[in-house]
Amino acid sequence: MLWGSTYLAIRVAVATMPPLLMAGTRFFIAGAVLYVWRMSVAPRSSARPTAEHWRSAAIVGALLMLGGNGGVALAERTVPSGVTALIVATVPLWIALLDRVFFGRQIPRTAVAGLLIGFGGVAALIVGVEGVGTPTAASLILCAASLSWAAGSLYVRDAALPSDSLLAVGMEMIAGGALLCGIGAVTGEFAGITTLAVGPEAWWAFAYLIVFGGIVGFGAYLWLLRVAPTTLVSTYAYVNPVVAVILGVVILHETLNAWIAIAGVVVVSSVALIVATPAKRARDT
Repeated sequence: MLWGSTYLAIRVAVATMPPLLMAGTRFFIAGAVLYVWRMSVAPRSSARPTAEHWRSAAIVGALLMLGGNGGVALAERTVPSGVTALIVATVPLWIALLDRVFFGRQIPRTAVAGLLIGFGGVAALIVGVEGVGTPTAASLILCAASLSWAAGSLYVRDAALPSDSLLAVGMEMIAGGALLCGIGAVTGEFAGITTLAVGPEAWWAFAYLIVFGGIVGFGAYLWLLRVAPTTLVSTYAYVNPVVAVILGVVILHETLNAWIAIAGVVVVSSVALIVATPAKRARDT
């Protein structure tokens, strides 16, 4: 439920903040807090990060923070926060597809049906939001961000990272934050930036994203990816869209027509079908 509220916070923040720099700075700060804390209590020298650990952290940061959350921040300049959460809810669909292609996991027929229904729901959702003034390009950015997030979620399962999970999370957020800020600089987001143009509500949203979106939300998600089955962790996709849609409508007065509502129900239902269907590792022949 807490993580579902971050879509609202991102929408408020990017209204007056450069999206990539906002995302990069908040992840870097959150990651630095975790990193300093865990390094100060590292019980053994073996728990300290190596070059290989930093390499893995950079890959995770590129896929999850840069590709995943960076895409969300860019898209939410024009896409309502509730619709964003509904499109991002397709992450378990992408995970199931990537798991089949790269890790040889068989997809049962019910899960195949879920994939077809889910992606059909996303297509309907894109058509629906385009009808209320949302550019199709922004929706496609969210689809790409969801794919990147899914790839990162799968990669982190077996990545070479420190045994201290929270230290690893801090490293991943530091690396991802640095990449986001670097891309933001290259794309000109530093040009003309001034804190005077940022409203107080954006600063509150930014602080909320550091604490609850970064340290608490991302920290818990990345930690769970290393200690729990990916399908179990993916159950967050049931709740986030519902919370985000309700908050978007109530607080930001976002449009929720029948078309968007039905398409959203289709997407969330397909995710439930995918997550509830056990996948099996393909047998060697």
